[in-house]
Amino acid sequence: MGARDGGRTPDAADRLALALTGSPDARLLFLGNFEVEQQWALGEHTLPRLSAATSSAVVNRMDEFALLLAGGRDHVVLKTRPDGDYLGYLAGLGLDLPHVHVPAAQDPQRTVTEDALADPALLAELAGLAADGCRIAAHGVSEPEERLAAATGLRLAGPDAATCKAVNSKVYSRRIADELGLRQPRGWACETLAELADAFAAVDAELGDGRAVVKEAFGVSGKGIARLTSRRRGERILGLIAKQVEASGRPRIAMVVEEWVAKSTDLNYQFTVGLDGSVAFDFVKEQLTEDGVHKGHRMPARLGADQVDELRTAADLLGKRLASDGFHGVVGVDAMVDPDGGIYPVVEINARNNMSTYQVRLQERFVKPEQVAVARHYPLRLTAPLAFDELRRLLDGLLLDPAGGTGLLVNNFATVNAAFTGGDAPVDGRLYGIVLADSAEELTTIDAEIADRLDRRERGDRP
Repeated sequence: MGARDGGRTPDAADRLALALTGSPDARLLFLGNFEVEQQWALGEHTLPRLSAATSSAVVNRMDEFALLLAGGRDHVVLKTRPDGDYLGYLAGLGLDLPHVHVPAAQDPQRTVTEDALADPALLAELAGLAADGCRIAAHGVSEPEERLAAATGLRLAGPDAATCKAVNSKVYSRRIADELGLRQPRGWACETLAELADAFAAVDAELGDGRAVVKEAFGVSGKGIARLTSRRRGERILGLIAKQVEASGRPRIAMVVEEWVAKSTDLNYQFTVGLDGSVAFDFVKEQLTEDGVHKGHRMPARLGADQVDELRTAADLLGKRLASDGFHGVVGVDAMVDPDGGIYPVVEINARNNMSTYQVRLQERFVKPEQVAVARHYPLRLTAPLAFDELRRLLDGLLLDPAGGTGLLVNNFATVNAAFTGGDAPVDGRLYGIVLADSAEELTTIDAEIADRLDRRERGDRP
């Protein structure tokens, strides 16, 4: 395989271009349309919302992750232009950054794709890339990304929205894992109210209260999931869904009911399905979660060779099946380790970019084989916007140096100030980064010092 600048060793950006388009030299236009599941879920029956939703303003600014997935000859659409000092910091690390395009205005409640569709001048600008063969590489493809392709003449680098929705359903994930004989928690894929009622009855008879969960087919980030804590709760959920079905006239549902099993570790592994149906295993990382919500990744995963081999085998089986169903591109799979060290190789399939996808190019460039690293975010409570230059001074001595080594590599700054809308009330933000260290102990020390300095700033203390 060639490299996109003709001389260097192919990197993650080259491999992604090859899988999506058949050529490592293809130019891509990246879109970080996070939580694309919300588009796939339109028209689907849902569980009652039992918890507050995460701020859409912050989630939509996760689009800036795409800046570091692209290479220098690529393009990216972002909701706003990145902080100039942040761009300078990235350039100082030696990163080859893509061409950035931004809409004339952004709505915090819209995805980056929707912002682009609302700007005729930007659409015309992007249309100019089509003649050069540039193609759209989205976080995941849904109806708005198809409309953007039609409006600009840019082809999609990957399958269409219908295919992407089909293979990202938890019902699909559950059924193909069963067909392939891959171990997963006991469960039931339900597409009718009768099937859901039968699954709830089986839970009552065989598992008991609190031993199962029900999930929407396109739930994400801890949303669209409910614990079956009692028979009465199951009956209430079934009744609410039945009312939706009756009101809509659409009898089909898409839900999964699964046993709540004991685990010691959450995992996320990624593989890439090529246009030719080939399957390449990319990596496995430990997934850090809290109440079912993703919090970060630890790399490398603390697994034995036989455990990794089991995941590689699962990836090959899943990848070939996805290819036969018309999918190619990045696939992330959530998995688990049970308390005895056994592997559940499939919890759910995410046939789209995953959080770990946006780390791999940086991991290959900066994390040495003997090092450990954690990709995570630091929650912030801000009374005024925080400029990157101020953050750099605040974390002096803790940010990764251009020469490499240890420290924090910031891989998304837009989410820090995304929730500010002009009011006086404090807002919540997130600082995303990858912490590199030479040992687990050093990693803990650096991570704690970063959190402490951010906390002291929040309290108004001097560092």
